[in-house]
Amino acid sequence: MNIQELREHRQYPDNIGQETNRATFERDYSRLIHSPTFRRLQGKSQVFGAGTGDYYRTRLTHSLEVAQIAREAARSMLRAYPAVAADGAEHPGLIIDPEVVECAAISHDFGHPPFGHKGEEVLEHILENLIEDKVKQELEGRKASPEEARRTRDAVRRKYEHFEGNAHNFRLMMFLEKRENIDGLNLSDAVLLGTNKYPFPGTENKKGMYRHEWEYISFIRDQWGIPYGKKTFEAQLMDLCDDIAYSAHDLEDGIKAGKIEVHEHFLFDSHIQRLIVEKIMTLEDAFWAGWTPERIQVKVAEVLTSFLNIWNAKMPICDHDYSRTRREVKAYWVSLFVGSLGVVDDGDWQKVTFVKDGREDEDMLRTVSVLKSFAWVTMIRDLRVQRLQKRSAWVITRLWDAFVDPATSISIIPGDWLRRFERDQRKEKPIWTWEHMIIDYIAGMTDAYAEKIYNELYGLKVGTIYDMD
Repeated sequence: MNIQELREHRQYPDNIGQETNRATFERDYSRLIHSPTFRRLQGKSQVFGAGTGDYYRTRLTHSLEVAQIAREAARSMLRAYPAVAADGAEHPGLIIDPEVVECAAISHDFGHPPFGHKGEEVLEHILENLIEDKVKQELEGRKASPEEARRTRDAVRRKYEHFEGNAHNFRLMMFLEKRENIDGLNLSDAVLLGTNKYPFPGTENKKGMYRHEWEYISFIRDQWGIPYGKKTFEAQLMDLCDDIAYSAHDLEDGIKAGKIEVHEHFLFDSHIQRLIVEKIMTLEDAFWAGWTPERIQVKVAEVLTSFLNIWNAKMPICDHDYSRTRREVKAYWVSLFVGSLGVVDDGDWQKVTFVKDGREDEDMLRTVSVLKSFAWVTMIRDLRVQRLQKRSAWVITRLWDAFVDPATSISIIPGDWLRRFERDQRKEKPIWTWEHMIIDYIAGMTDAYAEKIYNELYGLKVGTIYDMD
């Protein structure tokens, strides 16, 4: 196959009937936009709970904003770097097609469960605890050697896997969504790889993919000749645009909500700056490697000073209107970051990153990181957000408790899930265990639907038999 054929290839033959007037990636975009999973993003939290206000971002509006930034960034990079265009590229993974990047951005958060990152954390812990319990049961009553215990744990982990939002992304796109008689959306290989931020199996990386989906992704990576651990240009660009959106848009939401105050007493509060430093110290980004807390503190102060200066410069231009200023400051940062994007060599591959004077601009990467961490510590640690997270942990844990025993829960799980589970179990290599099917079911819920089922099961609200599931 030539480069374009590799990019447009799909896992299964594409039955498009008489519909021949749309290109491959246009059909991908339609499938994503019209999928139930995309619509459910409107009911999933970004930072504030979905439904807490008509202004704040949900996963849906965040995804659309990332897609817009990514599409414009892709077009900008095509003008600056003609070699990344499809018609001149020598490798299918070193191409930037705005349509592919937009599709990847639209779908990049499909796998997030209800209640934002807290929901992801709770589901991850549930499966970890399940694995530990299963290992204890396997080894109970016998004195196992360390090697036998390790082999047992590895076998149990392979069976039950893990939970992670990026892995669940591909579970949805490649298995849970439905098209005719095919499981999944049957997207083009370019879009699948453009969405693949963590190109590893879950056995190698905690953010890696489940075995079933990794089997095909690893196959097409080999077909394309992508080096181990490297991502396509389109995946790299999408990932950076996600960070750009977080760093600018979450701050805008925080200012609107009153969680962030733009004046020197707030921005230079020693407690807040210490929290930002502590957050950065937990990150594994290479551009922070070797940095001491004292050195990070200097960078944090520098970025927040810049933020305040830009705010103060925009305020009079915006007629001292907070709402206008908030939007203009957000636009300033997005424009700055997108305008700094470029391509540099990365060993036997190439990297999309911030570029200055022909080299990777690590200082700009650190600036984005500081703004993201600033939004995190001022909002995620907020009292009311913490209360919402506490409640969401209870909701998800109790839903798991209600569904995990098939003997007692089979009558309260939707029939289409049960039929898919039974069909899966008849395969030579089943994808699901019962427990991971329940995890996938809970992970697909919106915030409101999870609350609804929780209330029906635990008596806080009685539904009617006419409610649609």
